[in-house]
Amino acid sequence: MELLWFYVAVVLAISDVLHTTLMWKVLNNFYIVLGGLIQQSTHSIWQTWVVHEIMEAGFHFIVLSIVFLNPTIGILAALIHFFIDVTHTIFIRDMGELQHRALHFVIESLVFILIYGF
Repeated sequence: MELLWFYVAVVLAISDVLHTTLMWKVLNNFYIVLGGLIQQSTHSIWQTWVVHEIMEAGFHFIVLSIVFLNPTIGILAALIHFFIDVTHTIFIRDMGELQHRALHFVIESLVFILIYGF
């Protein structure tokens, strides 16, 4: 149990890379069409972006719930990842891929240390 925080952070990082790879490399055309449909139904770039982030959080919820066989971990991971994505997109505009991944891993690790490390 002492390293559960680390395992959750690592699996969440892998889930994020898996999401990026699936959506932008494997299902690229579908993802673009889906984004267009969401854009037409929301009529706002911000609402479209929030829907995208919610769908990404849903993806992380599913992956982590399956890996750990625990929906509580899935919900926590999805909410934390969603919160970090929204926060850094609003406050930190230009961020490279490595900085993005490092920011997520560090903050997610700290949160999971607080939850599962003590």
